[in-house]
Amino acid sequence: MAVVDVSEALKSLTSTMESIEAVLDLEKLRAEIAVLEEQAADPALWNDTENAQRVTSKLSLLQAQVRKVEELHGRIDDLEVLFELAEAEDDADTRTEAESELQAVQKAVDELEVRTLLSGEYDPREAMISVRAEAGGVDAADFAEQLMRMYLRWAERKGYPTEVLDTSYAEEAGIKSATFSVKAPYAYGTLSVEQGTHRMVRISPYDNQGRRQTSFAGVEVMPVVEQTDHIEIPENEIRVDVFRSSGPGGQSVNTTDSAVRMTHIPTGIVVSCQNEKSQIQNRAAAMRVLQARLLAHRRAEEQAKMDALKGDGGNSWGNQMRSYVLQPYQMVKDLRTEHEVGNPQSVLDGDIDGFLEAGIRWRKQQEQQSAG
Repeated sequence: MAVVDVSEALKSLTSTMESIEAVLDLEKLRAEIAVLEEQAADPALWNDTENAQRVTSKLSLLQAQVRKVEELHGRIDDLEVLFELAEAEDDADTRTEAESELQAVQKAVDELEVRTLLSGEYDPREAMISVRAEAGGVDAADFAEQLMRMYLRWAERKGYPTEVLDTSYAEEAGIKSATFSVKAPYAYGTLSVEQGTHRMVRISPYDNQGRRQTSFAGVEVMPVVEQTDHIEIPENEIRVDVFRSSGPGGQSVNTTDSAVRMTHIPTGIVVSCQNEKSQIQNRAAAMRVLQARLLAHRRAEEQAKMDALKGDGGNSWGNQMRSYVLQPYQMVKDLRTEHEVGNPQSVLDGDIDGFLEAGIRWRKQQEQQSAG
């Protein structure tokens, strides 16, 4: 890397950080933190548990945002010193270290820039994801399982905790459907661009004639419900059925009827949970999924009303949105953003940050055009 390139790279990083700070409005954030800290220090706060959780959660989130900006500023300042030191002492090792850190800082700044685009009401929430096999028989079930693994691997790489709430296995291979949560701030805002139909084209390992097959899987992303959402579900609007949990290939993994299927009668929404050991735990998990689905349902209805008022038939970007082609060539391509990668295996192994970033930037552009 030439000296002039380093100078330009550092100037570009500083400029990007300035625009990020302008969007975040650090002074306003610090003022808000001071107010929240004062509230959190009041012993009477915990008389209202719901409000206390809201205050402490928001305080933690805002403190982390400010800390991240300050930390990146420090790293950029240190980089300048490190490059100057490498230059002054003509030290190749120090220069290699500085170049490596420059790449790491660039990545961190890019991620923070994308985070500033997540300004939706529910974007800071944790996420609940459902993956289901669609058209394509056993190949679709296998593909659905690969997508589930892709998201779980992505979360694992980030150090985000996950919880699998329900898995319905297909007869031959793969899954019919699965629901799991990703427990990290902004997981919903980040992963919500994954919602839609994913398509895979490959030589089917399940076709004895070795023919190329196209299969489809659907992904639904919901914000995790918080106490402030007031998603109340009267008991008389729910039908609860219990059944025996089963494992891959229909094998019984539980000798008791501990799995729970919950039907919300007014909307017809059905959820199930069978991954916990007891019926009580499965019922609680199923209720969390049902609340998330009802929140998403309510948001969809509100959006439909907004679209009708704007004379907008609603965009269909959430339908077929990405192709994973393994045969006759290798490529994963997002049909909305045009972002593509020539290594499907790395993508299916959880390397999806490029797609997430492109999707978030694309969505922001769509929102701005719509508002304009």
